[in-house]
Amino acid sequence: MGKRLIHQGFITGQLLVAMPTMRDPRFTRTVIYMCAHTSDGAMGLVINRLVGSLSFPDLLEQLGIPSSPTSEHIRIRNGGPVETGRGFVLHSADYHDDATLAIGEEVGLTATLDILRDIAAGQGPKRSLLALGYAGWGPGQLDSEIQANAWLCVPADEELIFDDKLTDKWERSIEKIGIDFRLLSGDIGNA
Repeated sequence: MGKRLIHQGFITGQLLVAMPTMRDPRFTRTVIYMCAHTSDGAMGLVINRLVGSLSFPDLLEQLGIPSSPTSEHIRIRNGGPVETGRGFVLHSADYHDDATLAIGEEVGLTATLDILRDIAAGQGPKRSLLALGYAGWGPGQLDSEIQANAWLCVPADEELIFDDKLTDKWERSIEKIGIDFRLLSGDIGNA
């Protein structure tokens, strides 16, 4: 069957970066990789927050999948507040199966047990991240939030998407478009 390609909406394949004025605590200082953005709505994965209570070997054990030493270093991301029990693997395009959605030429999204088995066996994609849950918006909702200056749109690159340096990913994402994040402060009257 081959890969299915997600419709390339306005910011599909880009990073959505929360402005410092973001009032929703679920999204404060988040960086979201946009998997789909169309007239029907939008879906993305938060890539800079961890699920603190669950390790990848623990998840594999719960699913009855044997783990290997290569599984020890994988950290699970908190992908967003929607369907938090559902797993998604965002990965490099070198891996694909019939269930993989291609997002552009370099990134894929797969949400099957097969990819978890392949990762655990050391046969998965070159680069990947596992997220539980996702961020979702209804028709026109994300567009309104962007127009209200709640989010910055930033071109994605493999390092920002997949690296494990989470503590400064928000700052690095903003700096990628040549903006000093300290100048985006929501505070008024700093003299």
